[in-house]
Amino acid sequence: MQQDFIQTKMVQRKREVRESYALACSSLFFFIALLCSSSAELTDKGVNYEVLALIGIKSSLIDPHGVLMNWDDTAVDPCSWNMITCSADGFVLSLGAPSQDLSGTLSSSIGNLTYLQTVLLQNNYITGHIPPEIGKLMKLKTLDLSTNNFTGQIPSTLSASTNLQYLRMNHNSLTGTIPSSLANMTQLTFLDLSYNNLSGPVPRSHAKTFNVMGNPQICPTGTEKDCNGTQPKPTIINLNNEASDGGTKNRKIAIAFGAGLTCICLLIIAFGFLIWWRRRHNQQIFFDVNDQNKEEVCLGNLRRFSFKELQSATSNFSSKNLVGKGGFGNVYKGRLHDGTIVAVKRLKDVNNGGGEIQFQTEVEMISLAVHRNLLRLYGLCTTSMERLLVYPYMSNGSVASRLRGLSLVKKLQQEKNLEQIIDKDLERNYDRIEVEEIVKVALLCTQYLPIHRPKMSEVVRMLEGDGLVEKWEASSQRTETNRSYSKPNEFSSSERYSDLTDDSSVLVQAMELSGPR
Repeated sequence: MQQDFIQTKMVQRKREVRESYALACSSLFFFIALLCSSSAELTDKGVNYEVLALIGIKSSLIDPHGVLMNWDDTAVDPCSWNMITCSADGFVLSLGAPSQDLSGTLSSSIGNLTYLQTVLLQNNYITGHIPPEIGKLMKLKTLDLSTNNFTGQIPSTLSASTNLQYLRMNHNSLTGTIPSSLANMTQLTFLDLSYNNLSGPVPRSHAKTFNVMGNPQICPTGTEKDCNGTQPKPTIINLNNEASDGGTKNRKIAIAFGAGLTCICLLIIAFGFLIWWRRRHNQQIFFDVNDQNKEEVCLGNLRRFSFKELQSATSNFSSKNLVGKGGFGNVYKGRLHDGTIVAVKRLKDVNNGGGEIQFQTEVEMISLAVHRNLLRLYGLCTTSMERLLVYPYMSNGSVASRLRGLSLVKKLQQEKNLEQIIDKDLERNYDRIEVEEIVKVALLCTQYLPIHRPKMSEVVRMLEGDGLVEKWEASSQRTETNRSYSKPNEFSSSERYSDLTDDSSVLVQAMELSGPR
């Protein structure tokens, strides 16, 4: 029994050894296969040969803008470099640096990029000969060296690039004859050799589109037969007309598809134009930037002034007519051609955004507020560089007159008579409670001391119905306290407005609020 047990153990041990050996062999095989399939082909010194080839190209070029700066000869592979595109296996497929003001010459090391499919170096200043080593690029499909300063002959080795489909060398200084071997490039569909100094006969190539104009020794007049053109593709004629019937059906399908796509595009454009027109039509247009228009156009209850008219009325905005300064502009006294005395507010820094917003806000709010206690906006003027507002001139208390609206709103709120400031066109189609809340929020935002005014986040919450009651009660208590501690003659400057409102403290606060901040 013991002997059988030992024998069983030995068999099991041999099996484990064989499995371990098989696992080791498979691991070694996988590692060797991984090495064999590695995308980075190295030189004898362990350097990626494509890195060496690209560094050779970089060294022969002059790069004024540093677009090839990250081409590093110590890199493992070039796939992260600018202007380089690699395959999934890590081989360079594309070299594209058009319109980069590159000069110098094109190195022959480009022929070592054996997986290269696309070369785009057009619109640069590269000189010298086109390296014949390009013919070694058997996978090359697109070669564009146009609009450079290449000289010499077109290398005949190009015909070895049997997969080349797109070839442009136009607008260079190439000389000599066009290689007859180009006729053997069966995959070539586009060929442009125009505007060089080439000579000799033009070989019959397979290119469907070709151009050799601008070569005086080939096309001196440009009207020769072989200067440029598009060769039609050969048509296969079938005696039973099946091919022609199929072609007719395909053309009909293509025409129907094109017509349908065109209709869809037109509908989309028309719909977009309609949306744009409606948005623009719904916007209130306050001004026209044409300062040469002297026609007096009424915009609601506003008059349109020309800049020259206001310039003449204020004696070219003379400092003698300056009656006030503010954060958004200066105010000048002026006399119109009909003798009307006006105050012209000339906004400054219109192009910085804040001036334009101030102008829009002031026009919108003041032109809509029509009340006997408010200073009415008389007119406006706009040009590409100017924004001006015209008010009736008030010899005394003009700031206070403008700010009476605040005390008026306060008074109407206290008297529960806010209907006077609501647009009559609404015809009671509004929520009175909501109006009262909005007015209270507005009054809280115009309190004299900045510390008493709510923050924007608090304003948002109050508009949503959170905290407005508490803020309003606190403000009312401060107002009562200020009244009880105010001196008898402290607000004497507002006595002449006592016929407008009982709450003189609100008016004074508003007047002080309008001052320098």
